[in-house]
Amino acid sequence: MKLLVPVKRVVDYNVKVRVKADNTGVETANVKMSMNPFDEIAVEEAVRLKEKGVATEIIAVSCGPTAAQEQIRTALAMGADRGILVEHDGVLEPIAVAKLLKALIAKESPDLVVMGKQAIDDDMNATGQMLAALMGWPQGTFASKVEIADGHATVTREVDGGLETVKIKLPAVVTADLRLNEPRYASLPNIMKARKKPIETIKPADLGVDVTPRLTVLRVEEPAKRQAGARVASVQELVEKLRNEAKVI
Repeated sequence: MKLLVPVKRVVDYNVKVRVKADNTGVETANVKMSMNPFDEIAVEEAVRLKEKGVATEIIAVSCGPTAAQEQIRTALAMGADRGILVEHDGVLEPIAVAKLLKALIAKESPDLVVMGKQAIDDDMNATGQMLAALMGWPQGTFASKVEIADGHATVTREVDGGLETVKIKLPAVVTADLRLNEPRYASLPNIMKARKKPIETIKPADLGVDVTPRLTVLRVEEPAKRQAGARVASVQELVEKLRNEAKVI
């Protein structure tokens, strides 16, 4: 059983995001980058499935600049077998990434795609669903538990009302939620071994995919700063402030 795990290069979650001076986007120059945390959870789940004997091969895929090889190497150090980089320096919207992944699926024929439910940079939460739609595959999104047996995946999903369990036929797309697992730290020996694992580099044109952006970003701004709250001594004072200062009642 072959698994395909897409990983995205994003600004590290510990970094305070800053808007560029010209308001054209987010500052990424000289900023620490890392693997999207939800994708890291997806890689961990794929490795656990391989350790259980369910999977035989894990392919880590990233779509982005040459530097995204760093995130693929991280996935390889965690236990993935080989990597593929779809190299592109421009903006890649979710629909473009989904089309690139569809083309790679046609090339690699995986039985299951495991990916993060969303990326922490744009919070789109769309690529997995778009990929499933393009492939005509069933999907198990927001997964907090995944079990594979008899050509099916049983996925426990986190929904607004609690948990929902679905049984889907493979091949399928599963997107990982926060509580699916806790990713392991890559050991030094595995990091050294990852350097020798192969990474194939291809271009979107090689896959016959047009990745021209469909959206235009007009301006990016930081949210307005909020004023500090204040304590009130009584309900009467609260009502007075809401009426005369905030003017909301």
